[in-house]
Amino acid sequence: MHHPLLLAAFLLVVTPAAAATLPPSWVGTVQGRLAADAALHALSDRLAASDSATLVLDGWCAEHQMAANPKITAERVRGEERPAPPEIRTLLKASATERLGYRHVRLRCGTHVLSDADNWYVPARLTTDINRQLDTSDTPFGRAAQPLRFRRYTLSSQHLWSPLPRRWETLASWRWPRRAEVDVADTVIENHAVLLLPDGVPISAVVERYTGAVLAYPAPPVAR
Repeated sequence: MHHPLLLAAFLLVVTPAAAATLPPSWVGTVQGRLAADAALHALSDRLAASDSATLVLDGWCAEHQMAANPKITAERVRGEERPAPPEIRTLLKASATERLGYRHVRLRCGTHVLSDADNWYVPARLTTDINRQLDTSDTPFGRAAQPLRFRRYTLSSQHLWSPLPRRWETLASWRWPRRAEVDVADTVIENHAVLLLPDGVPISAVVERYTGAVLAYPAPPVAR
């Protein structure tokens, strides 16, 4: 169990401002908003139950037919090296002088950026081949490190946007705001997690921001 003060400090490491963007057109109806809310909670549940966010998004992309080739690809954002704050080093049980790697990666399903993540990791606890992939390619960390059979410990998961109006359960549907008043924040879910080897040794700390594009798929079927 991690100390609550350490967790609180970690949650303050990366908190970018969220800009608003338009949701898919199907989110505008009452049924669509309920479906979107259910979808976001389903995605959160899958992420919480899995050791690899990349594999969860692989399945999400395929199931919702979001791209012709429904396989997650990674886009490295280079030139934004961020030294690890002391809180991250404490979480990773790394000394002040131990070298840490850093990656800023966006995970894409076709043209849709589904997540934007910051990842600090300990190269000395990985294999030579995994470090080579992380240094020279855009392979997602979870896919590269999969042979280590790591497990994921979620520190926090927060929904930053909801398609439902406040106190929606008390409002008649005709009183819900018009679609024009419904925005999707760029970040709809933010997760903080640490990845651990089978013996409990930490290898990576991640801050993952899931975008409104996780809803960018065809409208769910309407019940008749």
